[in-house]
Amino acid sequence: MQEHQISFRVRYGETDQMGVVYHGNYPEYMEMGRVEWLRALGISYREMEENGCMLPVISLSVQYKKPAVYDDLITVVTRLKNIPTVRIQFEYEIRSEKGEILALAETDLAFLDTSTRKPMRCPAYLMEKLKQE
Repeated sequence: MQEHQISFRVRYGETDQMGVVYHGNYPEYMEMGRVEWLRALGISYREMEENGCMLPVISLSVQYKKPAVYDDLITVVTRLKNIPTVRIQFEYEIRSEKGEILALAETDLAFLDTSTRKPMRCPAYLMEKLKQE
């Protein structure tokens, strides 16, 4: 499963004084996309952490194309960029209900052992799920 989509409405509290989604909310939208991408694979982020693996973001880039506003229905498309190693990379498209691209983004996350906080390889159970797709 290389791609997953999640749609939701922009909440009023996510907008700024200009009535558009505050730029700092887009990383949260990307997190929602990643978590649901994993869930669609049959893996919960909570279970990953309970099994000793966490995924901190080590790099984030966003290109803002058009504003989203309160009550817009937006879709976050999350794609795995390549096969994970000690890192996992995602690409995102945030689209309007009309399909217009509102933002393009990429994140780079590291697999870390929760007890040592040191880098580790992608867990075998995640690699297995990816091979099944």
